[in-house]
Amino acid sequence: QVRLAESGGGSVQSGGSLRLSCELSGYTGSPYHMGWFRQHPGKEREGLVDIDTFGRARYTASASGRFTISRDNAQNILYLQMSSLKPEDTAMYYCAADEGDNSHWPLRVQDFGSWGHGTQVTVSS
Repeated sequence: QVRLAESGGGSVQSGGSLRLSCELSGYTGSPYHMGWFRQHPGKEREGLVDIDTFGRARYTASASGRFTISRDNAQNILYLQMSSLKPEDTAMYYCAADEGDNSHWPLRVQDFGSWGHGTQVTVSS
């Protein structure tokens, strides 16, 4: 059974940093396509960044320059390093994975078959 478990969320002040982790289990090998999304209260889930098994990453405008995605294929862990955090980054953050090679842009929820339960990030001013 595939399982994704995020950790690393918390409360920080504006300008601070956090590193989110997502541990994957139940996979045979490593999924091809992985990504991070976030969801603000009352809003739709928003794609931030994705990465393929070769380490090629794509960033949306919301994530570019402040967020860095990386993955450890041997350990099946996905990371999101976030810096210069702003109050508007406050949201629930989700990791997602899919074994397919779906290169659609912008990122879409429906292109990922497996999801974690999310980790809350709160940035205070």
